Amino acid sequence: MKTNEAKTKRVFNLIIVDESGSMSIIRKQAFAGMNETLQTVRKMQEKYPDQEQHVTLVTFDTGHTTWHYDNTPAAQTQDLSWKAYNPGGGTPLYDAMGMAISKVNAQVGDDDNVLVTVITDGEENSSQEWTLKMIRTMIEKLKKQHWTFTLIGTDNLDVETMAHSFAIDEHLKFEQTEAGTSAMFARERRSRERFNCCLAADEPMPVGKFFEEN
Repeated sequence: MKTNEAKTKRVFNLIIVDESGSMSIIRKQAFAGMNETLQTVRKMQEKYPDQEQHVTLVTFDTGHTTWHYDNTPAAQTQDLSWKAYNPGGGTPLYDAMGMAISKVNAQVGDDDNVLVTVITDGEENSSQEWTLKMIRTMIEKLKKQHWTFTLIGTDNLDVETMAHSFAIDEHLKFEQTEAGTSAMFARERRSRERFNCCLAADEPMPVGKFFEEN
C-alpha cells in the first residue's frame, strides 16, 4: 500500500576535535564552539522535523579518545561541561579519524547522510594503528556514499595540502586567536545550516563550496 509520508532523512554529524596540548591556547573558544555546534544541530532538528539528526562528538590526544556523544539523537544532547575538554598531549590524528569514521560507518545505512568535521591545530605525530593511506582510502570510498568531509585547521598549517592528502574537498583555515577561533566556529555553523537546508531541498551542496559564503 502506498503512503504519502515523506521518508525521514537521517543525518549523522561526526565532529572530531583535537584536544592536544597546543589547543590550550584557544581552549575557551574551542569549548564554546563545540557547544554552539551542538546547539546548531539541535536547531536543525527543530527546523527540519523530517530529518533525524544524530551526533557523535569525539575529542582526542595521545592519552585518550573521549566519546562525548556516540550516535546520540540531537534532542538528547546537552552542552559539554567545562571539565569535559582539557587539552594536553600529542596529536594522534590518524588514529582518531580512523576510529571515529569507521565506527560511524558501521552505524549508518546506504541512504543516510554523514557530515564529518575535523578540527585540529597540528599535524599527525603519534598514531599507532592508522596511516594516512588507510584514512585516504576510506574517505575516497565513503565520499561516494552520501558522506561529506571537512577539515578545519589553524593558520600554522598548510590546511589545503593537508586536506588534499586526505582526499578531503572542503577545508577552512583559521587564525589561532580568540577572535579567529570564534569566527571560524560561527562560519562552520552557517555552513552546517546551509548543508541541512540543501539536504531538505534535495539539492546537494556543490563539491568544494561547503564554506563559501555569498
